[in-house]
Amino acid sequence: MTSGEGRDGLRCAVADGVGTITIDRPAKRNAMSAEMWRELPVLLDGLAADPSVRVLVLTGAGGDFCAGADISELADINRHDKGHLSTLAEEALAAFPKPTVAAIEGFCVGGGCQLAAACDLRFAAEDARFGITPAKLGIVYPASATTRLVRLVGPSAAKYLLYSADLVDAAHALRIGLLNETVPAGTVRERVAEFTATLATRSLLTQCATKDIVDAIAADRPVDDLVRSWLDEVVAGGDVSEGVAAFLERRRPDFTWTGRA
Repeated sequence: MTSGEGRDGLRCAVADGVGTITIDRPAKRNAMSAEMWRELPVLLDGLAADPSVRVLVLTGAGGDFCAGADISELADINRHDKGHLSTLAEEALAAFPKPTVAAIEGFCVGGGCQLAAACDLRFAAEDARFGITPAKLGIVYPASATTRLVRLVGPSAAKYLLYSADLVDAAHALRIGLLNETVPAGTVRERVAEFTATLATRSLLTQCATKDIVDAIAADRPVDDLVRSWLDEVVAGGDVSEGVAAFLERRRPDFTWTGRA
């Protein structure tokens, strides 16, 4: 994956351990076309396989995160033969094996909220706006997206967003658990860059194990065998010995684990 690679309104870059996918269609507030929904899992696969990538950032160009699916292409996006294109992209993002962070400015609506919720963490500008709008179109929000939303904000808050289709501000989104952090307008990219730089120095083994285990707990799946498999990975990998050595030597650890063999 080379810096600047991308097509059909998506840009991809890798620098200093951070892979960034930018939704770049500002003329339509970064509304996702059918081709963009198709392309997102391809870019995610490339970044997942890149050993230099330790964390993923999803963001939008031109002052907005994403205004959702392109309504003019809704029939193609919400196809029923092989699943909704938006659902396939959302599930690929949720399954990305490394930490993921959404950096949100401006509008984060519909499919934009669907993508943001599929990230592990969400940072937003204080003037960002959020909404989930199927009730304005008479459609049913996909099952996987609804499940993820309910797990994130709870049943009552999910119903509020889905019943009303109203836009809410970042303070509301933070209060219900849709966001992890809000920052002053114009500082989201700086804050996310600072945070992801920290993540890139931590043990990727620990982070991947944590993601795997926490997601299993949230989905009410058994975790005993999963934990044991990660403990085996700890024994096989070198991160724990490096972490202990760095602690004793009072230096920053140089973790080398980049994925399961």
